[in-house]
Amino acid sequence: MFATMKNSPPARTAAFAAAFATFAAAATPVPARADAIGQGLDLMFAGYGELTFAWLDYGADQNRQHGAKSDSRLEFDQTRFVLELEAEFPAGFEFESEIEFEHGGTGSAMELEYEEFGEFEHEVERGGEVVLEELYLQKVVDDWLRLRLGRFYVAVGLLSERFRPTQYLAASRSEAETTLLPAVWDEMGFDAQVTLGDFRLTAQVVNGLDSTGFSTRNFIAGGHQQRFEVVRASDLAGVLRLDYTPMTGLTLGVSGYHGGTSRNRPKPDLAKACPGGDQDEIAPCGYVSAPVTILDFHTHLTLGGFRGQGAFILGKLGEAERVSERNARLSNLLGVPRTPVADSALAAWVEAGYDIGRLLGTKDHQIEPFVRLDYVDTIFSARKAMYDDPRFEKSIYTGGVAWTGYDLIVAKLDFSHRRMGADRFRPESVVRLNTGFVY
Repeated sequence: MFATMKNSPPARTAAFAAAFATFAAAATPVPARADAIGQGLDLMFAGYGELTFAWLDYGADQNRQHGAKSDSRLEFDQTRFVLELEAEFPAGFEFESEIEFEHGGTGSAMELEYEEFGEFEHEVERGGEVVLEELYLQKVVDDWLRLRLGRFYVAVGLLSERFRPTQYLAASRSEAETTLLPAVWDEMGFDAQVTLGDFRLTAQVVNGLDSTGFSTRNFIAGGHQQRFEVVRASDLAGVLRLDYTPMTGLTLGVSGYHGGTSRNRPKPDLAKACPGGDQDEIAPCGYVSAPVTILDFHTHLTLGGFRGQGAFILGKLGEAERVSERNARLSNLLGVPRTPVADSALAAWVEAGYDIGRLLGTKDHQIEPFVRLDYVDTIFSARKAMYDDPRFEKSIYTGGVAWTGYDLIVAKLDFSHRRMGADRFRPESVVRLNTGFVY
């Protein structure tokens, strides 16, 4: 029926059915529009949530000459709570939406006010940080073909599919992948997925990124368009992903992304200089081409009591120097870092654990000691005019234990040690306790 249902254990499916039966009995009747075609509306509610408690041995300011100062502090975080609503319509159509509540913070939208000399304004619109991560209509043409139109996850990286707390071992998602790419990366557009035997091919056309958000620390991750009410799509992007499952429990995959960014900026400030051009045109000679290209290799394996996964991601930005020069002159009110962005960046991570609960005879409980290694360098390739700051090259070593009960509830305790690319920077350590659930 739905992708999430296919991967759910029988007990979870039964619980959904019982919950929906109770809901349906108390709900108002299906509107006449659905009854007119002789069928009702099949609804499913799902989602997940996470809470994190952390102890950190370093201060919050990591931009000091020798890194963050030594400290001892606690942080409690309502990490995320996600609500998913899915529905089946007649003729093979399906609908899915996903709303995420993050950190319990305050959200705002940004508007560009040309009546006020082209300045940016913040407009408070909601009392909590709420993100609509998915909203699409899907058509299942056949067992081998699925089509989607709307907002969905960009098929790049491992976390685009394996982002629920039961799908990774550590107390947090990979720092390497979430530094380099938006997490979780969702855009609007068209998606087609073809499954032929052991191969699954995904092709997407989505709106491109906004290069005003690119930075030294996070490469292109800040280009995810979330600051304005309307997504600019003058520059589109294409995504192609191939996953191969040669045996049960093993998946090998590769994905690629390529898209423009210059025409998605709030103002046309990367237009080419054109003396004598038509003054009635915004960009008579076109825009500076600053495309983003990303290549990703990923894999995950479940074999007996062993579970492991990892990804390698390489990103490249064209005309990074021109983008950096223009970003340095952006308005403070836009709320972007305005730091130089490198020509290329690299991220890699791998985690592995073994379920010792099998040795103890616990059928419904997994107890998995694990290790994880993250490496990220957001200045992997620096031009001559850009300082290759070693503080943005990081290696993170993590070890801990994860408990999973009934494939629904998790509790994870881990220790992470982070080192930068030069010895003069003080290492940073974190102890995290994470609890989560899926439903």
